[in-house]
Amino acid sequence: MNPHDLDPYDADRPLRLGCACGQHRSAAEHAAQTATTELRRRTESAAFEAESNAFVEASLIKALFPHDALRRRFLRAVGRPTAMAAIASVLPIAPLQALAQDKALAPEKKDLKIGFIPITCATPLIMAHPLGFYAKQGLNVEVVKTAGWALIRDKMLNKEYDATHFLSPMPLAISLGLGSTPQPMHVATIQNTNGQAITLHVKHKDKRDPKDWKGFKFAVPFEYSMHNFLLRYYVAEHGLDPDRDIQIRVLPPPEMVANLRAGNIDGYLGPDPFNQRAVFEEVGFLHLLTKELWPGHPCCAFGTSAEFIAKHPNSFAALYRAVLTAAAMARDAKNRELIAKVIAPQAYLNQPETVIAQVLTGKFADGLGKVQNVPDRADFDPIPWQSMAVWILTQMKRWGYIKGDVNYKQIAEKVFLLTDAKKHMKALDMKVPDGAYPKFSVMGKPFDPDKAAAYADSFAIRRSAA
Repeated sequence: MNPHDLDPYDADRPLRLGCACGQHRSAAEHAAQTATTELRRRTESAAFEAESNAFVEASLIKALFPHDALRRRFLRAVGRPTAMAAIASVLPIAPLQALAQDKALAPEKKDLKIGFIPITCATPLIMAHPLGFYAKQGLNVEVVKTAGWALIRDKMLNKEYDATHFLSPMPLAISLGLGSTPQPMHVATIQNTNGQAITLHVKHKDKRDPKDWKGFKFAVPFEYSMHNFLLRYYVAEHGLDPDRDIQIRVLPPPEMVANLRAGNIDGYLGPDPFNQRAVFEEVGFLHLLTKELWPGHPCCAFGTSAEFIAKHPNSFAALYRAVLTAAAMARDAKNRELIAKVIAPQAYLNQPETVIAQVLTGKFADGLGKVQNVPDRADFDPIPWQSMAVWILTQMKRWGYIKGDVNYKQIAEKVFLLTDAKKHMKALDMKVPDGAYPKFSVMGKPFDPDKAAAYADSFAIRRSAA
């Protein structure tokens, strides 16, 4: 089938100037603005109110029951709803909550720059800008489209960006001084889970078995990326040595489709929307979605430096609230088509809306003649599980990026701010899961974060060095 048939709108075709209402330069701009308005209407001020209300409730209970043990017994005995109903009968909770919303701690630094790469992985961070989530937290945020991950890293090291869209492994690598001067960085939230694919040139439709890929040239967006580690894992599980049997080169995501078309590469494990864009352009097909390798794997993250957090804790908390609110909205399937309209314009992804919608809704042409329906092709679960960090570190060890012994959990707990994420989610009245080190499987092989060193050494194909 023709991938264009999924949606009549093709952003690559010439557009007439103006729109039906006469207030926008194009129909696409009109659609994006309409979608932004609708999403803003849906959110209103619910997230901020929830946080303020929870703070007031907690403060009142603590004031009435100053002793921790007594307070816990009371809440266990009657439950929070009953407790608050009883307190509300004698104290004016609602006015206090309204007052608290006006007394929130002011950000120390309001004018902030946040870097991003124009990919759907950054959806929460991007959409928080046009939807006004940053502004609602008292921040004046400029989201800066950036050419590549090395530049993102350098601008964070040089303090040109206050916070940024990271690949999940990058804060680990920077903190350890891998590929750069060491500087403590943190993952505040995961921006997206899943959301990647292996895309091959259309000429390779008869070479779906990785054993036939010897001599192939692949691209990944950065050395310290889930893309690199998942590609290596995948081909190694099929008996290929990623350092000897194939070539892996780094290409910025926006350059992947052009290089595929030119024949400079045979395929890539890359972020969306560039997998879907290759199908749209009829130069590539989706060999597999990476969720087939590891369902719910992390891809990108939102984070900043330890120095920024120490100097600007209120600003950091405000950023947390804005990004978590956006992530909650992005997780809801009913918002995905509107979000596609909001982030499609030139200032953000600069991609055909139909391509982004196919990625976000999970209904997409695969380039092999089928329309797939995979609702969780991309998801936006923000929890920075520390077991994810440990797995990433095992792959850095496996392929020789890290030398010597590794204290896996110590590094994971220092870089992935799980406790902070849970605290802010709870304040926003979001569901907070238990634990820190959930187990999972990658290509059917169980991963136990308590046995990370043994796991890293268990692979027949590896490059670990003492």
